[in-house]
Amino acid sequence: MTRTSPQPRRGRTHPGRRPRYVAAAAVFAIGMAGTTLPTPLYGLYRQELGFSELMVTVVFATYAVGVILTLLLVGNYSDEAGRRPVLLYALGLAAASAVCFLLEGGLPALFAGRVLSGFSAGLLSGAGTVTVLELAAPEHKSRAGFAATAANMGGLGCGPLLSGLLAEYAPHPLSLPFLAHLALVAVACVIVLLLPEPVGGARLRARPRPQGLYVPSRMRGVFAPASLAAFAGFSLLGLFTAVAPSFVSQTLGITNLAVSGLVVFSVFLASTVGQSLTGRVAAGAALPLGCLVLVAGLLLVGASLWAKALPLMVAGAVCGGLGQGLAFRAALTAVGEAAPAAHRAATVSSFFVVAYAGISLPVVGVGALTMWLGLQRAGLTFTACVTLLVAAIALHLVRRPATTRGR
Repeated sequence: MTRTSPQPRRGRTHPGRRPRYVAAAAVFAIGMAGTTLPTPLYGLYRQELGFSELMVTVVFATYAVGVILTLLLVGNYSDEAGRRPVLLYALGLAAASAVCFLLEGGLPALFAGRVLSGFSAGLLSGAGTVTVLELAAPEHKSRAGFAATAANMGGLGCGPLLSGLLAEYAPHPLSLPFLAHLALVAVACVIVLLLPEPVGGARLRARPRPQGLYVPSRMRGVFAPASLAAFAGFSLLGLFTAVAPSFVSQTLGITNLAVSGLVVFSVFLASTVGQSLTGRVAAGAALPLGCLVLVAGLLLVGASLWAKALPLMVAGAVCGGLGQGLAFRAALTAVGEAAPAAHRAATVSSFFVVAYAGISLPVVGVGALTMWLGLQRAGLTFTACVTLLVAAIALHLVRRPATTRGR
């Protein structure tokens, strides 16, 4: 007897109530905030534990490895077990990650915390995105698409802002940010328990069936350019979350952790704004336009590294973030709409695998280059390589636009 996957069904939006997809987006944002919470704190850990800039990027990259492994092994799990259980698993892993950082047990605890955070983000990236989309009524479809991507980027941006402010202006800089996030995770768990289950016929005891990267053959014409654009945009995000705080403190001599957190927050805030503009741009133009704006942002970031100027770095963060957000939402929307309902989480998870490869591999390269070239030259080399990559993707998209249907 052939077993079919359960078919997701949309949640209902009751009159007079706030749409449930908004609550799901809040859960998504809280979970993602924990993944970037340590960003402004790496300098404090370096002082305490005495490790190099390369080790900072390796610690950061273990998070992305955790994300990618989770997406490859259980990226499709919520299609069968249901969205709510997977969201609760993700929040539990986020709490475990915070506990690892609270223990302050040296590098092993940092690695464990980042890996657990990666597992959490891997579950949230697929299940969180489709939960927001599926709990939206048909008339809120466009808003839900923005809510899903904004929760992802907004949550990532709020993490360093929260920890930077608490670490600079409150006591216990290496403890209070994680205690605050634990409280937010508890609130998120309550919200998940109150949400309806979007997957009809969900089987809580379903066993994960790893399937690696899964892209339906009929939509590969959509997936390839969309995922490459995401890879390039996430490379910029990786640079800011892993290296920008070190540049601000070591090169510019600005040791205020709140400033470091604000610089990182600015790129994610700009990404969220860029996502809000996607609906105002023709579908076929959003991806190439986003890539071109991203190129301009990368050039500004490169100029800031060369001139050692914080205003140029902030300008690069804002411009690059706008381009990344514009391209990211257009790419994710195209993939989500083209994917068959029974395999939507698996396909979206594959999309995020490519994106998170962009946030990890280039950043580790920057850390390695720093050992030989120094932080400034390594950053310049990175921005030059990514700029060429994004420009090539933009040219490809202009010549062969991604369609909403596979080939």
